[in-house]
Amino acid sequence: MVKIMQEEKSPLIELTGCDIAKEENLILTDVSIKVYRGDFVYVIGRVGSGKTSIIKTIIGEIPLKKGSGTVAGFSLEKLRDREIPYLRRRIGVVFQDFQLLSDRSVYENLHFVLMATGWRNNKETDNLIRERLESVDMLRKSHKMPHQLSGGEQQRVAIARALLNNPEIILADEPTGNLDSETAMEIMQLFTEIHRLYEPSIIFVTHNRALYKRYPGRVLVCENMNCRELEMSEEIDLTQLLDI
Repeated sequence: MVKIMQEEKSPLIELTGCDIAKEENLILTDVSIKVYRGDFVYVIGRVGSGKTSIIKTIIGEIPLKKGSGTVAGFSLEKLRDREIPYLRRRIGVVFQDFQLLSDRSVYENLHFVLMATGWRNNKETDNLIRERLESVDMLRKSHKMPHQLSGGEQQRVAIARALLNNPEIILADEPTGNLDSETAMEIMQLFTEIHRLYEPSIIFVTHNRALYKRYPGRVLVCENMNCRELEMSEEIDLTQLLDI
């Protein structure tokens, strides 16, 4: 029934027969992916297998060399430079290294993003920033500078930043990679709560086997210049797929 219902609605992300290359270096070939609203999709594979390249393709940073793709209604093969900011407003991105502005407070980091994406009403922006920080339990530290926060706290702020424009899609590129195991689990629990509350599509790149086993979802495997989805019944030996 779920499969039938998915086929009746349009995917938020669809790549069909895509070759993904950085400059002249082919990274992945013949990639075909469909991601629907509310999907939680892991992308796993060894370092250099193309996981991050998929993320960069989805946000328009790497242009398609071959094939077709749509993301949140935007055609990737026809994407113009001036359209990329509008595409990215539909997507929240969380990075491994947080990428917070070091010379601005937590509050100011989020305010900067809203100003850059066209928000102008001070009361509305203030309410939204406070709401998002509260949702990740960081409102009480909104005055702090990034260097005054732990790694887990910085990642919480980064998640709040990704949620600012109510994205339909959240791309998380190794968001627990710089965190200890306990903090990684806390961040993963936060992602699952966000998934439950807002129902975005989440693509979660990870090397962390414990996260995948504890919080199951769809799994895409990048290996041998291909990206394929694992069947639910398929036996998974992650030691062969990850750098463990």
